Formats: sequence, structure tokens, C-alpha cells
Amino acid sequence: MLVTLSLIIANVVVSLAALYAVPQLFDKFMLMPHRVVRENTWHELVSSGFVHAGMGHLFLNMFVLFFFGPVLEQSIGPLHLLLLYFSGLIISSLPSVYQHKDNPEFATVGASGAVEAVLFGFILLFPLQPIYIMFIPIGIPSIIFGGLFLAYSVYASKKGGRINHEAHIAGAVWGFLYLILFVPNTIDHFLTVFGLL
Repeated sequence: MLVTLSLIIANVVVSLAALYAVPQLFDKFMLMPHRVVRENTWHELVSSGFVHAGMGHLFLNMFVLFFFGPVLEQSIGPLHLLLLYFSGLIISSLPSVYQHKDNPEFATVGASGAVEAVLFGFILLFPLQPIYIMFIPIGIPSIIFGGLFLAYSVYASKKGGRINHEAHIAGAVWGFLYLILFVPNTIDHFLTVFGLL
């Protein structure tokens, strides 16, 4: 749980500093694809994940990480969780860089892509584990929750808006891919859960 807690503390400290103490940190850390490709500020693919648009944004991301990170950390190990998280930040930022590289007005922040990678890593390992959503008293099997979340994200990304749904989708897909590619026996485990192996 040490890696999960360290990530949460880093997110909270940096985000609060950027929001309330050092606003220039927010500007320097946010992901601006137009700036990235012209000024080679590629650190923004990672740094943008440690600043958030507000307390609600920060709380939601850290809430999800707090509940799913420790279980995944125990299951795949601290090093894999750390690599999944940081590679998730980078991979989930790439669609924004590609899509908005010519738009000087576009900017995005938040750990959502990395958090989705962690959440979907959990879903792959524990597909039948119920996930509870506020105001719904019945647990939804995580694999169904994941499918509904992805379907909504694809739908919402086509409608546009201020939420970076493309980062959510890329992070979620990367959560699956990372475990399949780098964590031994992931597919065998998944098939065993469903009695297919």
C-alpha cells in the first residue's frame, strides 16, 4: 500500500500547491499539446497528472485510487503498480497530444488516465468483484461496470465538453494491456475466474 499512499500524497501536495499557493506551477505542469510539440515540453505528459482542476476533481481521482490501488498493489506488486501508473499517465496523454497539437487553446490536467489504468487493471484481475456506486444499493460486477464506463466514455467523447474522455479510454485500455503484456499469467487468471481454464 506504500506506493498507492505515496502517489496520493504526491497528488494532493502538488495539486493543492498549484491551486492555492503557487499558481504558476499549474501553468507549467498542465498538458498543452500545442506547447508540447513546439517547445518539447514532454514532461507535461507526466506533470499534468499531478495537478487538478479543483478539489472535486482531485478528490474523485484519489478516492478511486485509494480503493483500487492497494488491492492491485498487493496483487501485482509495488513496482508493477508504479510502472502501470506512470506509463498510464503517458499513454493516456498521447491521444490529446495528437488530437490537439494544433490548438493553442487546449489544455488538460488530472490523474484520470493513470487512475483508469489502475481501475481497469483491477477489473481484469477481479472481473466479478462488485463495485458499488453512490445511491445504487446493488453491487455491479466490475467487468460490467468497466464495459458501461467505456461505452459512456466513447459516447461522451463524441459529444465533446471539458472532460478529457479520450484520456479515460486510453488509460482504461492501457490498464488491460499492461497486465496482459507485463504481468505473468494474467490471461490464465482471468479465464480461471470464469471457469474457462
